[in-house]
Amino acid sequence: MNLSLALATAALLAAEPSPLPPGHPPVPPGTQVSPAKPSAPSGGALPEGHPAVEGGASPTAAPTGELPSGHPPLSGTGKAPPSAEELLRQLDSTEGLQGREKTFEIAASLGRLYYLNGRNAEAGTYLLQADERAKPVRDVFLAQRKKLGKATLATAEAAGCGFTPGQALEAMGAVAQERAKKGDVAGAAACARAALEPALETGVMRANALFLSGNAAGALVAYGAVLEVEPRHEEALYGRSAVLFETRGEDLTALKQAREGFEAVQAMNPASSRAAAAKRLVTLVDETVKAGGRAKLLASRAEDRRIRLAQAPAAQGPDAPRPLTREMVDAVQNTERTPELEQGLAKLVDEGEEHLSKGRFQEALGNYTRVVPFQPENGRAKAGMAWALTGLGRPMAARVWGVAVQTDPASVEKLGDTLKAKGDDKGAKALWEKLATDAPDYANKAGLQAKLTQ
Repeated sequence: MNLSLALATAALLAAEPSPLPPGHPPVPPGTQVSPAKPSAPSGGALPEGHPAVEGGASPTAAPTGELPSGHPPLSGTGKAPPSAEELLRQLDSTEGLQGREKTFEIAASLGRLYYLNGRNAEAGTYLLQADERAKPVRDVFLAQRKKLGKATLATAEAAGCGFTPGQALEAMGAVAQERAKKGDVAGAAACARAALEPALETGVMRANALFLSGNAAGALVAYGAVLEVEPRHEEALYGRSAVLFETRGEDLTALKQAREGFEAVQAMNPASSRAAAAKRLVTLVDETVKAGGRAKLLASRAEDRRIRLAQAPAAQGPDAPRPLTREMVDAVQNTERTPELEQGLAKLVDEGEEHLSKGRFQEALGNYTRVVPFQPENGRAKAGMAWALTGLGRPMAARVWGVAVQTDPASVEKLGDTLKAKGDDKGAKALWEKLATDAPDYANKAGLQAKLTQ
């Protein structure tokens, strides 16, 4: 959680406007605030890091005592910004928060906070609000891009948009709208596209949250909205293709669209881990299309397996895989958690990590699928299962990996430590690189980067 996010959230929690100077952090209700023109505190010096006050002295020393809730930390006080858990508790207890008017930046920050903490339903609400704030800029871009035709889109710098780091999306959008009113089609399109960059990120995040909440149709629409602005957006292409493949396995047209998306991901960045997964999925899509759909492919595979088992009866034994029945599910749920069972599950996790370190992803997956039904909150098992599915390139890999990273990224990082300790340096580095990419706000990001540079 970075300081800007903490401050944005704290600002939203301030229920009423205050007479504080621009840039001042919110002051909780009940704290005295003078409506008069602010001046420097007694002694003439502001605390270090305090916003500039008209007529006041330059900041020098930090005061002693407690700061108001939500105030940025001051040098020497040792007071840290609120944690994600503390912010979520504040937000959950704030009445009417979802219905309040918000800027794009605040709605996006709230959506990201909930998304990174596995609260996908709430994340979807705030990310939708962010998308709605970005819609006027999006409309300007699409209209100007259509007029521009096939001409190359200029960068914001080349178009002279004059944007500055950290500038609000709506302020940048106003520049694009002004260019459009003046008939500057190329300039308006370039400025609007640059302004929409953060909205593309929130759009993909919203699509992911919708899918993780069980709304695959909504996720496809959200991915499509991102691709309408940026047809070569790698994450949106991969996400839409994965959802199409997983949810429309009988629709051959949708499967072909998924294939095109996976191929585009490969072409954009052939050396990436996502491209490697996309390559495997292209093969799987081709098999599915050739069979006439997923149901027919699964039926064909089941028949092949039946024939193999019939031809090799000796291969069948007490440990042969059996179909999952309602009775089996009930048996798992009703099994007594004895010390012997817990020891057996721990041994399976240890063996799974050994399999992973040797690249035996299928064997590792077998171990973890025996553990997770009994211990769904086991961070080691979730991390191991996610990495095994990723190694196998399974369609569900992205979803399971996302859940592991969102709910227990520390266990994912620790799995890399385990792989390295077992001699799998390459696997550990690949895992850490993927974690660093997929969890940019991970609390131990600095430690993770240190491991990657060793």
